[in-house]
Amino acid sequence: MSEGPRTRVFETPAGVALCTIDSLADPGARNFVLQIDEAFFHGFLVRTGESVRGYVDRCPHQGLPLAQKLDGYLTPDARLISCSWHGALFRIEDGACVGGPCTGARLTPWPVKVENGVVRTA
Repeated sequence: MSEGPRTRVFETPAGVALCTIDSLADPGARNFVLQIDEAFFHGFLVRTGESVRGYVDRCPHQGLPLAQKLDGYLTPDARLISCSWHGALFRIEDGACVGGPCTGARLTPWPVKVENGVVRTA
């Protein structure tokens, strides 16, 4: 029996513990896939200093995940988020596309917060 494509969701419940802030490279990014009931959420975190931001792992250009290589979301200088498929570039602080085929679009934020050193969904 063949299974169909996995159902994706683009939001998560609040309060889910993801990782400790110390387990994230600084600067760095990490992929997360969460199962929510029968569906799956794909997102990633980006850490710069004590700041952690979350985004849905979906490029606004064609809806593909951004990274072709696990956790490969940042440019070599770690100053921007990049889509490895078509070269779109996004600011870390707000997900705004500043270059490439979707200039002016934005990544979808994934609300997260750091509490007592633990990154949680918000």
